[in-house]
Amino acid sequence: MSTIDWHGLRAAAREVAQRAYAPYSGLRVGAAARTSDGRVLVGCNVENAAYGVTLCAECSLVSALVTGGGGRLVAFTCAGGEGQLLMPCGRCRQLLWEHGGAGLLVDTPSGIRPMSQVLPDAFGPDHLP
Repeated sequence: MSTIDWHGLRAAAREVAQRAYAPYSGLRVGAAARTSDGRVLVGCNVENAAYGVTLCAECSLVSALVTGGGGRLVAFTCAGGEGQLLMPCGRCRQLLWEHGGAGLLVDTPSGIRPMSQVLPDAFGPDHLP
């Protein structure tokens, strides 16, 4: 954990939250993560009038991971537009599990926790034939 610049990741999440498109909820969300090869990726929420097709900040971040060549997430944080630390929803926890696995470190209100604690007994690629 000491090699992760949590302060820098939190700052990146707060900064990208300001670019969120949130005309309906008003809740701007930014996410930042470090990859296993040292890249820092960010994402923000992009709302839509058809609420069900809104993209969460985590979705935006994972899209940046995949379009940027892939890799694995090793550290993740999420912040609201006022700078508050936010927890990923269940859907986004599943998305993070897919691209970071059990060892992904997640910045939570109760401290830094591995994904295995954030989403215990997770369903993943190993469960598929």
